[in-house]
Amino acid sequence: MKNPLMFLAAALALASSAAHADVRLAEVFGEHMVLQRDRPLRLWGQATPGKTLAVALAGRRAQVKVGASGRWQVQFPPLPAGGPHRLTVAGDGSVELQDVLIGDVWLLGGQSNMEWPLAPTDTGPQDIASPQNPQLRQLRVPLRASLQPEAEIAPAPWVVAEPGRVGEFSAIGYHFARRLQSVQGIPIGLVNVAWGGSMLETWVRRDAALQDPDLAPAVRALPADNASYSTALRQRLSARVTVWQPGLPLDGGDATGWSAAQDLDAAWPTLQAPGVWEGQGLADLDGVVWLRKRIELSPAQAAGAAELHLAKVDDCDEVWVNSQRVGGQCGYDQPRRYAVPAGVLRPGANWIAVRVTDTGGGGGFHGDAAAMRLDTAAGSVPLAGLWRARVEKITVADQPTANDAPTLAHNGLIAPLHGLSVRGVLWYQGESNVWRAEAYAGTFRRLIQDWRGQFGDAKLPFLFVQLASFLPLADNQPGAGGWPELREAQAAALTLPHTGMATAIDVGDANDIHPRNKRTLGERLAALALRELGLRGAPAGGPRVIGHETRGDTLVLRLADTAGGLRPARAGEPLRGFLVAGADRRWVPAEARLEGDRIVLRSAAVAQPVAARYAWVNNTSEANVVGGDGLPLPPLRTDRWPLESAGRKYGP
Repeated sequence: MKNPLMFLAAALALASSAAHADVRLAEVFGEHMVLQRDRPLRLWGQATPGKTLAVALAGRRAQVKVGASGRWQVQFPPLPAGGPHRLTVAGDGSVELQDVLIGDVWLLGGQSNMEWPLAPTDTGPQDIASPQNPQLRQLRVPLRASLQPEAEIAPAPWVVAEPGRVGEFSAIGYHFARRLQSVQGIPIGLVNVAWGGSMLETWVRRDAALQDPDLAPAVRALPADNASYSTALRQRLSARVTVWQPGLPLDGGDATGWSAAQDLDAAWPTLQAPGVWEGQGLADLDGVVWLRKRIELSPAQAAGAAELHLAKVDDCDEVWVNSQRVGGQCGYDQPRRYAVPAGVLRPGANWIAVRVTDTGGGGGFHGDAAAMRLDTAAGSVPLAGLWRARVEKITVADQPTANDAPTLAHNGLIAPLHGLSVRGVLWYQGESNVWRAEAYAGTFRRLIQDWRGQFGDAKLPFLFVQLASFLPLADNQPGAGGWPELREAQAAALTLPHTGMATAIDVGDANDIHPRNKRTLGERLAALALRELGLRGAPAGGPRVIGHETRGDTLVLRLADTAGGLRPARAGEPLRGFLVAGADRRWVPAEARLEGDRIVLRSAAVAQPVAARYAWVNNTSEANVVGGDGLPLPPLRTDRWPLESAGRKYGP
């Protein structure tokens, strides 16, 4: 038998090794970082329990004893803007960080328009080639969703704005920071947590979500950890698919023949195209779905080559016509156009089969219905409408993603930042909440107030972008649409102090949800920040309506903050974008004229107007009223009639 003392010695050595932990700082801290000026400055990390650490920064020194959990935290008194400084933590091991700046730190949140990098914007190449300010830095926090609040972000470096790296910066954050630096002359740090496609509810803290009757049931139903969530999600999606395609099992179906040129899909359910499947009974589904369509062609249409247009596909597709593969690609925002060689089409029945792989977010065809067609030698054949569809397989990740449930992005990205001092928040989000726009207003206000509590600043500036113009002009319905309702829900947050809204109704793209003009939005947010910081005297949110009245057959809007006077965006243009309605609530375009800081509206179709709306459509690009400083008049309505989205709540 071996000597038991040897086992005891080995066990003690192992225990000693386990008790020893190298000194380290939390992952949010790194070389080239910017720390918040003029605020108590907290630093934290991990080290051996019970050890005493010496922390030094910018000539200040402090000692701290590591707690039993291995976590340590130290707080320095406020430091002025400046640097570079060196940060050292010494004890049982040591850490040293160089090139630490003190300045203003702004947290960037929301979805893809805030995430959008500088390089692919309309001014990106010129911006990247221009001289950079090395006192501008960004921490791009790696995206992570979690069932439980995380103590750490995933490792990531602070990056200095320089030609080889600045193209990665949030474009809005970059233009915001450059404008602030031109006025303040101090370091600016951007902590970018934006997540493309994320819904508002995923950014809400658990305790706050439990106070929301619409979110509380979903939060209470969450499993305890990420692994069990993935299992539960697969079970839930499998049950959903079983209901959606009864009699067509996920397991056991041979998909190899589903591209065949024959009637094999009579029992398949249908999907409307264009239109992502999440809104058609397959909520939250990532994976592979087949879509098939039979079309009838005349001999003239079947003769010769053709071109197949499938609008856009989210995310990847493989396409067959009459069993012959004609193409495939990935990219949710790329138009699909495939050549169909001569001899593939035939008179009579023809079959188009598309195998779509969705890796996250929306799935299936999307875009303009007119962009779904088969162009033949004898004219175009429309393809929009009902397609037969069948789910081939479900894909469930090992880790949840942001939109799987409320609180998940908060747990992975915001919770680890508790204790970090920031100057304010920049926010651009809402596109993913358009369907339930009215509910957005209350949740957004609660999020702002809760984040202020988490970051320990009741007056934390929260500056946000109102949704840009989007969708085809031809599809506008006067006085209706989810986008104007979401814009109003965003604007409702302005009832909270220390908030500001950058209107973007004149910055948009009818065909792309990501307008490439990010400079305008970054600079508008900067103007709001300068106003909040007391460095700009004039308001920076554009004109605002302060009242209205009816005068016979006209309705008069009274405005303030007009910055010297209202005018059309282009000199000589008539004022556009106004609607009026009578007691019948039927909206019609109105003629508009200026009387100083008043706008007088009338329409020959409405003898007694009782309400007005402005820019109350999805695509607002024709609305053209601005103040003397060029800032646009935000969308407005004088009525309080029920909205289309009233009563729509969070849920599958």
